[in-house]
Amino acid sequence: MFFPKVNVKDDPKRRWHRPDRHFFANGACQVLAYAFLERYAQLGFHARWIKPAAGYIGNHIYVTDGNAAFDYHGLTTEAQLLSLGFRRARRFFPGWDATLVDLPTEVLISEPRSRQIEGLWLREPKQFLHDALPRARAFLDRFGDLRGRLTASANRRG
Repeated sequence: MFFPKVNVKDDPKRRWHRPDRHFFANGACQVLAYAFLERYAQLGFHARWIKPAAGYIGNHIYVTDGNAAFDYHGLTTEAQLLSLGFRRARRFFPGWDATLVDLPTEVLISEPRSRQIEGLWLREPKQFLHDALPRARAFLDRFGDLRGRLTASANRRG
C-alpha cells in the first residue's frame, strides 16, 4: 500500500505520469498482479486482496503462493509484505485493520467482474490514460526471471 501525499487518482494524466512504483502501489496494483500471474501461471500463485475494515481506506492487491509474495516492492515473503502494509496503514490510520480475500485472476482486469465482489471496484488496464498492462509487463521485466528464485525457495520449504 502506498498513501500519496496528494490525491492524483482523479487526474488521469497525473496518475499515469507517477513513477512506476507509485503507480502500481496506488491504483494499478491489480494490473501488476495480473501481469505476474500471466507470466508465471505455472508457479501456483494467486491474487490476494487486502480489504480494509469498514470505514478505512488502503486496499491493495498482490500475488502469493502462501509463502512468497510479489507486488510493487518485488519478491518477498507474504508475512513481510503484510507486516509492512499493516504497520504503515496503522501509522496513518490508528486502529486500521483488514481481511485477506483471494481473488480469481480474471477479476483483476475486469471492472464488471470486480464489482461482483463486495467492496471491490477495479479499473481495467485500458481505463487508465494509456493501457497499463504493457507498463506492468515492462515493470515486471525489471525483476528478471523470477522462476529460479521462486522454485529454489519452494525447494527449500518442501
